[in-house]
Amino acid sequence: MKDAVLRAVKKAKESSKPRNFTQSMEMSINLQGLDMKKTENRIKEDFVLPNGRGKDVKIGIFASGDMALRAKKENLSVFDEEDIGKLAKDKKLAKKVANSHDFFIAQTDFMALVGKSLGPIFAPRGKTPAPLPPTASLEPILNKLKKTVKIKSYNQAVVHVLVGSEKMDDEKLAENITEIIKFFEKKFEKGFDNIKSIYIKTSMGPAVKLEDFK
Repeated sequence: MKDAVLRAVKKAKESSKPRNFTQSMEMSINLQGLDMKKTENRIKEDFVLPNGRGKDVKIGIFASGDMALRAKKENLSVFDEEDIGKLAKDKKLAKKVANSHDFFIAQTDFMALVGKSLGPIFAPRGKTPAPLPPTASLEPILNKLKKTVKIKSYNQAVVHVLVGSEKMDDEKLAENITEIIKFFEKKFEKGFDNIKSIYIKTSMGPAVKLEDFK
């Protein structure tokens, strides 16, 4: 499988026109033989890519005190209780904040306030913060989030997944893609028989079909 993935990655890069920004690498998985109206067939997974995303990740944190200070040193966007109050009153701003960040973390004693004040806006966007005790180290969760992508199928039989960036080494991209395919194969009872087709592309380039994914 990996050789076929590697060929598709190379072709996707070669067929994509140069842009004045670093394009993401994406894959689309078309499913078959599944009733996507059934909850058990839907996918909602935070998946850790073995070789990371290849691009910077924007992370926000709801915190105060020592954790807020440590978060600022890590260049995170820090929101305290006063900020949460402002966001709760300004839904347009809250939506902007939610959409402009990839992930959120919250000091555990902030979780209830964030849920009550911002849950209706953040939750549907998949931006519910991960809880973290006030004295916990930020390093482990930051390292994990920097490699994490969200896999969501909703009620559709096609799933789009970020797998890295065009500047990443082809071998590393192929490994990321291979691990995602293995995840899908294990997810469904019929394994590969529930996968109709897979395509790989840059964010602005044409889709390249993966000829052999089994």
